[in-house]
Amino acid sequence: MNIELTDLLDAGVHFGHQVKRWNPKSKGFVFDHRQGISVIDLAKTYEGLKKAYDFIEDVVAKGGEVLLVGTKRQAQEIIREAAANTGMPFCVNRWMGGTLTNWKTITSSIAKYKKYMAMEADGSLAKLPKKEGSAIRREMARMHRNFEGIVKMEKLPAAMFVVDVNYEDIAVAEARRVKVPVAAIVDTNSDPSSVDYAIPGNDDAVKSIRIILETIAEAVEAGRAKRASRMNQGKGGDANAAAAESVAAAEEPVAAPVQATEEPVAAPKAEEPVAAPVKAEAPVAAPKAEEAPKAEEDEKKSEG
Repeated sequence: MNIELTDLLDAGVHFGHQVKRWNPKSKGFVFDHRQGISVIDLAKTYEGLKKAYDFIEDVVAKGGEVLLVGTKRQAQEIIREAAANTGMPFCVNRWMGGTLTNWKTITSSIAKYKKYMAMEADGSLAKLPKKEGSAIRREMARMHRNFEGIVKMEKLPAAMFVVDVNYEDIAVAEARRVKVPVAAIVDTNSDPSSVDYAIPGNDDAVKSIRIILETIAEAVEAGRAKRASRMNQGKGGDANAAAAESVAAAEEPVAAPVQATEEPVAAPKAEEPVAAPVKAEAPVAAPKAEEAPKAEEDEKKSEG
């Protein structure tokens, strides 16, 4: 938060309302009463602004939207500028009763307004009869005043910032009813207990409103930067995890092949060729019985 107590002093944030208009509940942040004017303790202002800054930053970092409300004349242009710089929804013309408590009906009216804008953009509105087209244009002008800042708001805001709690009492009451936390500039004629984050300060001077709104806009930008950082870290974390898994997979040792528990089946032996049968030698013929005596006779003759 780039702001100092001297900056708040130079902007006149310490000037409160007349003593006769002060709210006794604001006693906690009133420094003194001088010349009929209540003087705000800027130390309490700085403390309250720091709490509101941290709260807005956290809401935006989580993806929430902050509705900026300031319909009093001094705050209208400052709110519009802050909303344009931060891209947040806003309300500067008139608070529509039921904007938060009857959001469903407001949404249907916004859809109708968008339909008319689409007809005007594509030229179909110009093709309607003159009387009907004029009626639609008058209704569009009224809708523009009411829905100018919330036409892009698709759901209830995560938080609301208000300039002048007394002037925007209906908006604050609706926010409390739907449990939307409220940060607001609270002057000495206001009840600080009606909001969640009270910033004691002058809610009538343009300089005072501007310096506080600039700090809130800074909180919105800081919240967006924090959200973007978280998203980048998340993407980087996923990439790092994937890289670590791939490295771990590459470093895993290759498992040895599992040995077969069963003995390998031996290949069938080739059948030995059957040897060809050996040809039997011709048997020697036995001497005939009749020839035996003849052989004996021949032996005798040779001896004689």
